[in-house]
This record gives sequence, structure tokens and C-alpha cells, in this order.
Amino acid sequence: MSNIVTFQPLIQQNQEARLSALITAIVEGRHGANDVYWLKEVAELLGILASSGASLPSGALDPLQEFYDRIEDRLHFFPQYYRFLLSICLDLEDLGINGGRGQALCDWVAQHRFAEAEMSDLQRAEARRLLCRRGVGAPVDAGQLGARLHRFMSRPATFALPNKKAAYELTHVVFYLSDYGRRKAVVSDDALLGLHYAGILAHLDQDMDLLAEVCAALTLVKAPVPSVWTRAITESYRQIDLFADQNASLSDGYHLFLVTRWALGLMGAQPELAQIPAGQLRFSLPDLAVRPLHGMSESLHDMCAARQSDWQRMRGHVLAYLAPEAQVILADAEGATPYFETFFECFSRANFAAGPMPRSVRSGA
Repeated sequence: MSNIVTFQPLIQQNQEARLSALITAIVEGRHGANDVYWLKEVAELLGILASSGASLPSGALDPLQEFYDRIEDRLHFFPQYYRFLLSICLDLEDLGINGGRGQALCDWVAQHRFAEAEMSDLQRAEARRLLCRRGVGAPVDAGQLGARLHRFMSRPATFALPNKKAAYELTHVVFYLSDYGRRKAVVSDDALLGLHYAGILAHLDQDMDLLAEVCAALTLVKAPVPSVWTRAITESYRQIDLFADQNASLSDGYHLFLVTRWALGLMGAQPELAQIPAGQLRFSLPDLAVRPLHGMSESLHDMCAARQSDWQRMRGHVLAYLAPEAQVILADAEGATPYFETFFECFSRANFAAGPMPRSVRSGA
């Protein structure tokens, strides 16, 4: 008869050790290093650690040393991923890895004018942000690009309608203008209103990933964050379990885990990092609560031209479409911010329903 010995993983005694174990788990336990999703996830993790001024124990970045040492070769062969690669390189250096490769990479990217090939102002803004970290090129908000970014942000009605792409672009413009908190970003009152509208929609849809980004963006521009939203993303973070299962889907709660933890840290809370399990790391997704957003839209759509923009007049009609649990979430959203009624004026689309469509649109001209 033989004895069976089970080896237990080392207990990470403190938060720094757990942070080190998290880095190793993301680098080695989810995607292969030649996978673009590996670049994305590692860039997100390092970006948040660097912008947060995280204190890493000695050796925490060792799993990335070989990648850093050969990053020029990787950039030369995969220039289409220059933003991911620049981000990883610069954050590794800011977190303490030695080498000074970031300056040369920024110079090389600027010399080859990769940003000029971008079709998106948001991607051009991200490229500017990265290059400026080593003193290369214009600031994010300079010139015509800066003017377009501020114009996009300063139309609050855009963010009062369900459009996650626009909402995420809004938060990321703030992240790039502020360089994730490294510099002061000044935005208009209309941009702040747009952030509140995006947050209201995220709350109504129980999209805690987007709501956390809105909270982070408000914090970076020194604007207060509604306490209801803070509690919601705190609860979402607490519900995420870390477990090891190589067969579990990688479309998991990884980004939600990162962004809720980052937003709470920016707001002064420092949520405890759980033990990192040995093996192929996965992040559970919290159970979806009942979401009132769909019912609200359905109730207004069914009214056609009879819908009104006055929330107090429409409130009873909207509530009739919602389950009791959804009504509770709606009440929380109403009380979270002073801008709910002006949000609803846009969300109702009542003004769009009031008049005929212009002839040029009806005829397809």
C-alpha cells in the first residue's frame, strides 16, 4: 500500500505576494504569449498596476523579463500591435524593470508614423498618450484631434441612449486625456453630464464593467461619484470568485475584476485581493440582476408618438412594465444622481417622435 501525498500551494501571506502571484497567473495561465488576447490582458493588468502606483515585491515582474528583453523583435514583426506592445513596455519600466527600451520603441513608432494609419480618433489618442510618456509627439488634446475629442465628449445626449461603444469611448477619452491619472485633465460640464448619463444607463442595465469605468473617469477629473454606484461596483467586485480550471471559458470576469478593483482604488478604497489559486486562473461572473433598462425602452417604444419627455408624467407608465426587483433598481438609479430627469428627456426620444421626418430622409436622399 502506498501513501498518497497531496501538495498544497503556498499560502500567499500578504497582498504584495498575492499581487505577484496574480501577475504570474495572468502571464502564464490564460493565453499563449503569441495570442493577441495575451497582449490585451497583460497590457490591461500592467496599465492598472502602473497607474495605481502599485508596490510590487522583488521578482514580481520576472515572468515578463524575457518578453521585455525581446520586445523590439516582437514590435518589428508585429507592428500592427504597436499600441499593446508600447503599453506593456512602458508600464514594465515604470513598475521597475530595468532596460530603457521604451524610449527607443517610441522613437521607432513615431518614425514609422503608425498612428497615421489609424481610422479611429480614439486609437490615435491612445497612440499619442503612449508616445508622450517618453516625450515624443504632441499631447493628446492638441490640435484638431483634441478638438474632435472634446466635441465628442461635450454632446451629453449621445450618452443618454443605449450605445456601449460610445460610452466606452467616452470613458477612454478621459483615461487618455488624464494619462490614467498621471496628469490633470480638464473637461467641460457637458462632458461631465455625459459621464453621468452613461453611468445611469450602465446602472439601469446592471453593467458593472461600464459603471466602474464611469466611476473611474469621474474620479480622474476630480468629480464626485454617486455613492449608489460605488456600492454597486463594490458588491460586484466581492462577488467575483478566482478559481483554477483549464476547461472553463476565458470569456470570464477578468476585465470586470480589474476595472472594479481599479475604480475602487482610485476612490480611496483598497479592496482585498483574494488568494490566487494554483493552475489555470479564471474569474467568475456575478449573477445578472434583473435589469430595468430593456423594460423602460419597451414601455416607451410601445407608446409611439404618445410618449413624453417628462419623467414624472411617464414614471407610472414605465413602472407598470417592470418586475418589482427591477423597480427597486430603477428607484436607486433615480436617487443616485441629480441628472436623472434630464437624462430621461433624452432617453425618451419624445422630441424625435413629435415631428415628421424630413423629406430628404424619407426619400433616402
